[in-house]
Amino acid sequence: MTFRALIPVAEGVDDLQTVTLIDVLRRAEIEVVVASVEGRRMLTCARGTRLTADGMLVDLLAQPFDLIVLPGGETGSQHLSAHQPLRHMLVEQGRAGRIFAAIDQAPALVLQPAGMLRQRRMTCSHVVSDQLSGCNFIDEPVVVDGNCITAQGSIAALSFALMLVEQLCGKNRRNAIFPAL
Repeated sequence: MTFRALIPVAEGVDDLQTVTLIDVLRRAEIEVVVASVEGRRMLTCARGTRLTADGMLVDLLAQPFDLIVLPGGETGSQHLSAHQPLRHMLVEQGRAGRIFAAIDQAPALVLQPAGMLRQRRMTCSHVVSDQLSGCNFIDEPVVVDGNCITAQGSIAALSFALMLVEQLCGKNRRNAIFPAL
């Protein structure tokens, strides 16, 4: 079975987190679609990495994905949060019981305003953890609560991506990518 993952991107998303997510999910043979919310495919990440999205998010709104995962970065998270079609997709993803995930500042700046963290165990960057309410912040690198997976930041990017593979495809596929982690 082929799984599909959507990685929405915006100006200022974290370079390391974005590239790690794309790389690890593709190593796991998951179909990854990188979609821009900016109205253009070419974007600049927080530390200057140039990124070309596969397409535009507005062209994918009716398509189902097994996973929607948000990279972090303050500016990128703010841009993702402001995109109402993405918010709607995320809410529908959660309602359908499919996996949604976010790392770094994205859980607090994107998922929380969308109402997706209520009564959930979750984590995020300590920089924004004081903005949380209605959820249970867990000070761990990666936290899984049902179909919601969150992570603290770039130091946890590889563990986060591998957990996404494990939750979507199982431990065998995860271990086939990086057996020692």
